[in-house]
Amino acid sequence: MAKTRVHELAKTLGINSKKLIERLKELGVEVKTHMSAIDDEIVNTVLELYTSEESTSSEPDKVKAESDKSPKKDEKQNVSENKTKKDNNKLDDKGASSEIGEEKPAQQGLTEGKKKNKKGKKNKNKFEKSEKEVADINKLEEQDDIKTIQLGKTVTVKELAEKLEKNTSEIMTRLMKSGIMASINQEIEYAIAAALCEDFDVIAEQAQEIDLLEEAFKEEEDNEEDMVERPPIVVVMGHVDHGKTSLLDAIRHSSVTAKEAGGITQHIGAYTVSIDKKTITFLDTPGHEAFTAMRMRGAQVTDIAILVVAADDGVMPQTIEAINHAKAANVDIIVAINKIDKESANVDRVKQELTEYGLLAEDWGGDTICVPVSAVSKEGIEQLLEMILLVSEMKELKANPNKRARGTIIEAQLDKGRGPVATVLVQNGTLKVGDPIVAGCAYGRIRAMMNDKGHKVKKAGASMPVEILGLSEVPTSGDMFYVADNEKQARQAAESVVAKGRVDMLKETHQKVSLDDLFTQIQSGNVKELNIVIKADVHGSVEAVRASLEKLSNDEVRINTIHGGVGAITESDVMLASASNAIIIGFNVRPEASAKSVAEDQDVDIRLYRVIYNAIEDITAAMKGMLDPVYEEKIIGHAEIRQIIKISSVGSVGGSYVTDGKLMRNSKVRIIRDGKVVYEGEPATLRRFKDDVKEVSSGYECGISFSRFNDIKEGDIIEAFTMEEIKR
Repeated sequence: MAKTRVHELAKTLGINSKKLIERLKELGVEVKTHMSAIDDEIVNTVLELYTSEESTSSEPDKVKAESDKSPKKDEKQNVSENKTKKDNNKLDDKGASSEIGEEKPAQQGLTEGKKKNKKGKKNKNKFEKSEKEVADINKLEEQDDIKTIQLGKTVTVKELAEKLEKNTSEIMTRLMKSGIMASINQEIEYAIAAALCEDFDVIAEQAQEIDLLEEAFKEEEDNEEDMVERPPIVVVMGHVDHGKTSLLDAIRHSSVTAKEAGGITQHIGAYTVSIDKKTITFLDTPGHEAFTAMRMRGAQVTDIAILVVAADDGVMPQTIEAINHAKAANVDIIVAINKIDKESANVDRVKQELTEYGLLAEDWGGDTICVPVSAVSKEGIEQLLEMILLVSEMKELKANPNKRARGTIIEAQLDKGRGPVATVLVQNGTLKVGDPIVAGCAYGRIRAMMNDKGHKVKKAGASMPVEILGLSEVPTSGDMFYVADNEKQARQAAESVVAKGRVDMLKETHQKVSLDDLFTQIQSGNVKELNIVIKADVHGSVEAVRASLEKLSNDEVRINTIHGGVGAITESDVMLASASNAIIIGFNVRPEASAKSVAEDQDVDIRLYRVIYNAIEDITAAMKGMLDPVYEEKIIGHAEIRQIIKISSVGSVGGSYVTDGKLMRNSKVRIIRDGKVVYEGEPATLRRFKDDVKEVSSGYECGISFSRFNDIKEGDIIEAFTMEEIKR
């Protein structure tokens, strides 16, 4: 039997898919999503019902009303009644029978009676329960109150003592018993502090960190009548070189790939596309694993994720990461199986691999939309866009345009001619030129706005990406932006964020970059640090380079990013690197002339890169140079002691015969007696007759003495060896 999908029937009827699903459920037809398939018999029934002037539930009354108005049309009335009865019987096959439906009022009466009895018992139990609770409360009042305190992620011993109202010496003694040596100003982690509080019968709760800007710009919930439909925000995710940007090219009819170094997307871009007078906003996120943070941030601000999987390659590591990020961000996933134009393409294999990660294609009985597409031949592009609009329709995405704007910084950079430039995505309200805004440490009044096509605009609504000018500094990618009452409020809010950041930085510095602690660690040989200063053209790249390089840290060498910023490498960056014994990594930026000369004077190493892989390779090589060398023993020869010669000025000398290999003056030796090593060290002298020699080869005799060892015997075996460094 042929089947039709819910969204196709909704399109035929000219109604919303969600409303049709609700209507079908009312009629007893169970459907899960807009992609669910229904039989032609039900489709015909629904079509007949929707062609009527009123819904099925009121049809009998309608027929009765028509008969009252025109009593002469008895024949038509009978036909209508028979048709309604037939329709109801069709629907009853899916659920309950029509006879059971007639008995519902009687059953309903019985059910209501039972409910009332249950309610009475419930009220009685509730009353008894409340009496018990009162008794428990009275008992608690008789006991001492249990104290509760709020603690941050870390707390100093002094602060903890004050909160517990105890002497610091008492706290320090308890910590010592737990094996923790802490001074009065040393910070301890929340878990340790909470366990300590239990010893004093105090409950510790971790204080929630307050977002200063979110608290300052808190708003009331929007009224439903003020909300209007907004375009969906779609993120394109997937493995590197699976055709994400090429697919966007096919949709936008523009070329982005050619502008990127090595054909790899290095930054996030935001673009709008209009289809059937409806707008879709796309976010293009990079595919390399180094850009995990950027990709995750992209997923957090979006409604729908397009997962691009190459039909000839299948599910790859970054594909799995993308699935996890999309699920964590609670966004709907549409799979675009790309490169179907290739001969080696296998769509079914991709669908099979996706099932392992909880994505079952709708044509295989699941609810994940999979669309085979080709960015080259443009095949399947229209269907993909239709599916995006369909999912968007089901989500009922809305925003309030009549309020101050708020949204997310997608990307930010320092432009030589225009100053700080930020790409923002408006999520609610309307952003206008002249609005005072704040985003993290940055604030200012919007001087100009450009859309994704490069055209100047005066305002931007929800789901619209725009580039803005007028900020005091470059904000951080991923920060929320808010529109303030005036520029003064924006400046004050930004300053409060700066002040909090300075306090946090001082705490972190005290904890991680203490000179005494660092010196102790290096002296003990437990940890070595490679300090790095990162400068890049955009914030997203700084984060990506930082994440990639810090991931290279191991037990012996730790990579420590002491500074990351946007813009050219300046003199202050070089001075910081010099003071910290750090190297500077420049990503798509160049050093200023003054910075270059200072770097030469201070012997600071500046490395410039355009592609992240090269930076990873160079840092890996630098790390290997810092690792303690690994040596391997190599046996070079053996000799047998056949005679002991006593010399007063030297001691015991072994008259020896080299049996294999050779003995060398600068090699290490061990003496083996009865299979046991009795000495290991270096030769003191090595002679042939009366001459000192550097080496004696196999088949020759020699005299050899040993440093600080005279207890040699005839028959001892001398084993000569060297330690060779193994290349890491």
